[in-house]
Amino acid sequence: MNDTAVQATDRAAVLEVIDGVYRAWAANDADAFVADYLEDATSIVTGSRTDGRESVRARFAAMFTGPLRDSSVRDELLSVRFPAPDTAIVNSRSGVQLADQTEPQRWEFATWVLVRKDGDWAVAAFHNCAA
Repeated sequence: MNDTAVQATDRAAVLEVIDGVYRAWAANDADAFVADYLEDATSIVTGSRTDGRESVRARFAAMFTGPLRDSSVRDELLSVRFPAPDTAIVNSRSGVQLADQTEPQRWEFATWVLVRKDGDWAVAAFHNCAA
Protein backbone atom coordinates (compact mmCIF):
# COMPACT_ATOMS: atom_id res chain seq x y z
CA MET A 1 0.00 0.00 0.00
CA ASN A 2 1.38 3.43 -0.90
CA ASP A 3 1.64 6.42 1.46
CA THR A 4 -1.54 8.02 0.11
CA ALA A 5 -3.56 4.84 0.67
CA VAL A 6 -2.11 4.41 4.17
CA GLN A 7 -2.98 8.00 5.06
CA ALA A 8 -6.54 7.55 3.70
CA THR A 9 -6.94 4.40 5.80
CA ASP A 10 -5.57 6.16 8.89
CA ARG A 11 -7.80 9.18 8.26
CA ALA A 12 -10.88 6.97 8.10
CA ALA A 13 -9.86 5.14 11.28
CA VAL A 14 -9.23 8.40 13.16
CA LEU A 15 -12.58 9.84 12.10
CA GLU A 16 -14.32 6.61 13.12
CA VAL A 17 -12.95 7.05 16.67
CA ILE A 18 -14.38 10.59 16.83
CA ASP A 19 -17.68 9.46 15.31
CA GLY A 20 -17.85 6.75 18.00
CA VAL A 21 -17.38 9.35 20.73
CA TYR A 22 -20.28 11.38 19.33
CA ARG A 23 -22.50 8.30 18.92
CA ALA A 24 -21.84 7.51 22.58
CA TRP A 25 -22.70 11.11 23.48
CA ALA A 26 -26.03 10.87 21.66
CA ALA A 27 -26.72 7.62 23.57
CA ASN A 28 -25.69 9.30 26.88
CA ASP A 29 -23.26 6.40 27.38
CA ALA A 30 -20.24 7.65 29.36
CA ASP A 31 -18.48 4.25 29.22
CA ALA A 32 -18.66 4.12 25.43
CA PHE A 33 -17.78 7.83 25.29
CA VAL A 34 -14.30 7.14 26.72
CA ALA A 35 -13.81 3.64 25.28
CA ASP A 36 -11.22 4.98 22.83
CA TYR A 37 -9.52 7.39 25.25
CA LEU A 38 -6.05 6.62 26.55
CA GLU A 39 -5.78 5.97 30.28
CA ASP A 40 -3.94 9.29 30.73
CA ALA A 41 -5.99 11.34 28.24
CA THR A 42 -6.77 14.98 28.99
CA SER A 43 -9.93 16.87 28.19
CA ILE A 44 -10.43 20.63 28.33
CA VAL A 45 -14.03 21.69 27.86
CA THR A 46 -15.87 24.81 28.96
CA GLY A 47 -12.75 26.13 30.65
CA SER A 48 -12.28 23.06 32.80
CA ARG A 49 -9.47 20.50 32.61
CA THR A 50 -10.03 16.82 33.35
CA ASP A 51 -7.10 14.40 33.59
CA GLY A 52 -7.43 10.68 32.92
CA ARG A 53 -10.00 8.50 31.17
CA GLU A 54 -11.84 7.60 34.38
CA SER A 55 -12.19 11.24 35.41
CA VAL A 56 -13.48 12.15 31.94
CA ARG A 57 -15.95 9.25 32.14
CA ALA A 58 -17.19 10.35 35.56
CA ARG A 59 -17.59 13.96 34.45
CA PHE A 60 -19.60 13.04 31.38
CA ALA A 61 -21.66 10.44 33.25
CA ALA A 62 -22.80 13.25 35.55
CA MET A 63 -23.49 15.60 32.65
CA PHE A 64 -25.37 12.93 30.67
CA THR A 65 -27.78 12.49 33.59
CA GLY A 66 -27.96 16.26 34.10
CA PRO A 67 -27.65 19.21 31.72
CA LEU A 68 -26.57 17.16 28.67
CA ARG A 69 -29.25 14.48 28.96
CA ASP A 70 -30.60 13.60 25.51
CA SER A 71 -28.29 16.09 23.80
CA SER A 72 -26.16 15.48 20.72
CA VAL A 73 -23.27 17.16 18.95
CA ARG A 74 -23.24 18.64 15.48
CA ASP A 75 -19.67 18.41 14.19
CA GLU A 76 -18.17 19.90 11.04
CA LEU A 77 -14.74 18.59 10.11
CA LEU A 78 -12.18 21.30 9.30
CA SER A 79 -8.94 19.35 8.94
CA VAL A 80 -7.12 16.09 9.63
CA ARG A 81 -3.35 15.98 9.59
CA PHE A 82 -0.61 13.59 10.57
CA PRO A 83 2.33 15.68 11.85
CA ALA A 84 4.34 12.65 12.97
CA PRO A 85 4.09 8.88 12.64
CA ASP A 86 1.20 7.45 14.66
CA THR A 87 -0.10 10.94 15.56
CA ALA A 88 -3.19 12.72 14.21
CA ILE A 89 -4.57 16.17 14.86
CA VAL A 90 -8.20 16.82 13.98
CA ASN A 91 -9.83 20.26 14.00
CA SER A 92 -13.56 20.73 13.81
CA ARG A 93 -16.35 23.18 14.50
CA SER A 94 -18.98 21.72 16.76
CA GLY A 95 -22.04 22.63 18.74
CA VAL A 96 -23.99 20.87 21.44
CA GLN A 97 -27.63 20.55 20.55
CA LEU A 98 -29.74 20.17 23.68
CA ALA A 99 -32.80 17.92 23.63
CA ASP A 100 -35.25 20.80 23.23
CA GLN A 101 -33.26 22.60 20.51
CA THR A 102 -33.29 22.33 16.75
CA GLU A 103 -29.86 23.99 16.39
CA PRO A 104 -26.84 24.40 18.65
CA GLN A 105 -26.97 27.70 20.54
CA ARG A 106 -23.19 28.10 20.54
CA TRP A 107 -20.45 26.87 18.24
CA GLU A 108 -16.95 25.93 19.34
CA PHE A 109 -13.70 24.96 17.71
CA ALA A 110 -12.33 21.61 18.82
CA THR A 111 -8.90 20.04 18.61
CA TRP A 112 -8.45 16.31 18.97
CA VAL A 113 -5.04 14.66 19.35
CA LEU A 114 -5.06 10.95 18.60
CA VAL A 115 -2.22 8.46 18.70
CA ARG A 116 -1.89 4.96 17.37
CA LYS A 117 -1.17 2.55 20.20
CA ASP A 118 -0.96 -1.21 19.70
CA GLY A 119 -2.33 -0.73 16.19
CA ASP A 120 -5.46 1.20 17.20
CA TRP A 121 -6.14 4.92 17.24
CA ALA A 122 -7.02 6.47 20.61
CA VAL A 123 -7.78 9.94 21.96
CA ALA A 124 -4.81 11.41 23.84
CA ALA A 125 -6.23 14.92 24.27
CA PHE A 126 -9.29 17.00 23.48
CA HIS A 127 -9.73 20.76 23.76
CA ASN A 128 -12.45 23.15 22.70
CA CYS A 129 -13.02 26.89 22.84
CA ALA A 130 -15.64 29.37 21.70
CA ALA A 131 -15.79 29.89 17.95
